[in-house]
Amino acid sequence: MRFRELVLGAALLASSAAPSSATMLISEDRGGQIGHYLQTFAMLRSTGERVVIDGNCLSACTLVLGIIPRDRICVTSRARLGFHAAWMPDADGRPVTSPMGTQALWNLYPASVRRWINRHGGLSRRMIFMQGRDLAGVVPMCNAPRTIQARTRSHRRAISTAQMLRYQRASAAGTSR
Repeated sequence: MRFRELVLGAALLASSAAPSSATMLISEDRGGQIGHYLQTFAMLRSTGERVVIDGNCLSACTLVLGIIPRDRICVTSRARLGFHAAWMPDADGRPVTSPMGTQALWNLYPASVRRWINRHGGLSRRMIFMQGRDLAGVVPMCNAPRTIQARTRSHRRAISTAQMLRYQRASAAGTSR
């Protein structure tokens, strides 16, 4: 039944969104399971929506850089991306680095992001932050502030299909510039 809901949700999402007609805002997203973000960003990619990063986009949230085309992402001066190695809980719930998950992250990041990560010590348990000038060198700065059309959840899970369908979308003509 979950699969059927997912397919129905994806179909509704694709039919309700016109390319480049709406914007999704990522703000204060702490990340979560890689699979949820892969699924969410793949659906977002198919809609043609633009993505504005305004605030923290940490951990699995940074996969947006490898899934959404660069010409559909921009960052504000408040944007900050946080990178670290993937991990899974062990039998006692303690985090253990996942080489396979870390490799999956690495393979999805654009070359410019991988170079920056290498220059800052690589993917490890320690979070490294890209912001300001470094971030503007990798992701275009947003031209002007935009009305918030959609927000990600700030807790530790990705947006579900149902939540994504509830996002408020505004037409380009209705946004303030």
